[in-house]
Amino acid sequence: MSTVKLDITREHCPMTFVKTKIQLSKLQSGDILEVLLTEGEPLQNIPRSAREQGYKVLEVSHVGGQVHKVLIEK
Repeated sequence: MSTVKLDITREHCPMTFVKTKIQLSKLQSGDILEVLLTEGEPLQNIPRSAREQGYKVLEVSHVGGQVHKVLIEK
């Protein structure tokens, strides 16, 4: 099991989930994707979309400022 980091704090919807989904597709089952994103649409959409795609959202936490971290297990 490995953890891969993805920083999409400079991206805008819909590219935030597109980049997240591409990265998730490269992972093995059981791997974790750590996504750094900003408040607003990305924070609302990434966890929801990941769950809808069948992934397990392990954690959503505030990092600092407007940046949040989402841990997604494939």
